[in-house]
Amino acid sequence: MDTQRLILFFVFSFSLLLLWDSWQKEQHPPIPVVAQSGKSASAQATVPDPSVPTQATPAAQQKPGEAIPPAQAALAKHEQITVRTDNFIADIDLQGGDIVRLELPKQKDTLDENANFVLFTPAHRYFAESGLIGPGLPTHKTMYRAEAKEYALTPGQDTLQVKLEAPGPEGVKTVKTITFHRGSYVIDISHEIVNDSAAPLSPAHAYFQFLRDEAPPAGDPKMVHTYTGPAIYTEQDKFHKLPFADLDKGKASYPKSADNGWIAMLQHYFVSAWLPKEGTPREYYAKPLADKLYSVGVILPVAAIPPHASGSVSVSLYAGPQEQAALKDIAPGLNLTVDYGWLTIIASPIFSLLQFLHKWVGNWGVSIILLTVMIKAVFFPLSAASYKSMAKMKLVTPRMTKLREQYGNDRARLNQAMMELYKTEKINPLGGCLPIVVQIPVFISLYWVLLASVELRHAPFYLWIHDLSAQDPYYVLPLLMMGSMLIQTKLNPVPPDPVQAKVMMIMPFAFGIMFFFFPAGLVLYWLVNNILSIAQQWQISRMIGGGDKGRARR
Repeated sequence: MDTQRLILFFVFSFSLLLLWDSWQKEQHPPIPVVAQSGKSASAQATVPDPSVPTQATPAAQQKPGEAIPPAQAALAKHEQITVRTDNFIADIDLQGGDIVRLELPKQKDTLDENANFVLFTPAHRYFAESGLIGPGLPTHKTMYRAEAKEYALTPGQDTLQVKLEAPGPEGVKTVKTITFHRGSYVIDISHEIVNDSAAPLSPAHAYFQFLRDEAPPAGDPKMVHTYTGPAIYTEQDKFHKLPFADLDKGKASYPKSADNGWIAMLQHYFVSAWLPKEGTPREYYAKPLADKLYSVGVILPVAAIPPHASGSVSVSLYAGPQEQAALKDIAPGLNLTVDYGWLTIIASPIFSLLQFLHKWVGNWGVSIILLTVMIKAVFFPLSAASYKSMAKMKLVTPRMTKLREQYGNDRARLNQAMMELYKTEKINPLGGCLPIVVQIPVFISLYWVLLASVELRHAPFYLWIHDLSAQDPYYVLPLLMMGSMLIQTKLNPVPPDPVQAKVMMIMPFAFGIMFFFFPAGLVLYWLVNNILSIAQQWQISRMIGGGDKGRARR
């Protein structure tokens, strides 16, 4: 098997895996929750109100997670306030004081570069909710009061606090404070309970959760499935995804309690995560609700509050792009939300090198070209051995054709004669395989780097390439790559079988069309790699061809 056929085989296999994965997602969507014993899904999702204990489930026996009121099935029309900072335009619903819409002015929309990206949105019923668990304490269904309808971070102001008040039990006041920071995608959310009564307030709990439907965000790539759904991280169990389908089937396995870690909702390029303080006991939960909604969150304890005293609980919320350098500094393991798949061990160093090059040249496309040259230099010895073997194979192709004609259908004698020919000419028929086998993981890893790294999102190259993470709008790079594959085919040994030879001439067109749908950055990498390979292969073939002619003259 020569190099051209081997490379096509691997690329074809990889493409089949991508197409199969996408087809599976389309043909086998997550199974919805099925109501049992004649009850509707809405009825199953309903849990008791903590302020009204039932005979079957006394308040003393309820688990904190069971006392969380059911999430809103749809965004009702309530009074909202708007908060504007350098990183956010947030709409906060006064029912619950929840963030129901979060626009990111520094990130452009996937489908419309003239619009801002919106992370939390009523379109996906994607909200950040929080509340308290305890008799009479406010939940995400309680109506809050705000001092103003609009808030804005003014020049010179580093933080902006939005304070919301809600009624509590007699003599108890609760204040929910949402704090925004300049230049940060972290929002601090705290609940303060002021006990002005003469009696102590029993221990309570606070919950912080995301509500979201199962639909992927608009503009998600079609060629390959990117993960949308919950994820959890603890030091003991590390990073785990909790697919919606597993939650539906009750198969999701994750740590229910810990004193560290976080829980998040992931989608392509962006993540939102609840980040409790390290060392704080917590309970994690993830569950399906009615109407294909899902609730994932964390529950924290609130200590008993003596009379005329106060207590509080707070959690940080990260809601923004998956910028790896920033995520590493925000919370342990948060950078793992950047999903490079099973080749993370290769993809992560490739991205680090790509990022280092970008710091020097300031253009991601040029960085990809430099990265390609560096990878080619690392594999140069293997490639040289491969091309030498292919060049020798091309020189003996006429003799191999004669052997096939001589022995006809006698496969045993033909193979024996060919092995003797290889031995005489010192040719390793598998010499072209190893370099390709080694480089295929690099190719796939770079694919995931370009697909998953938000740093390359909307990153321009030159001329018509305005987004290296999207396909070439005019298909110029795929056409150039198709031409380079044709040149490589001409440089390779011609298969003795005429049918096989025709197939090999068709393959560059078939795979060239496939590359029409790949990210422009990946096609750029492959095109530059092909150009360097052609130059190296042509030079080696010329040297070996010249040496063979010299030996013939002697």
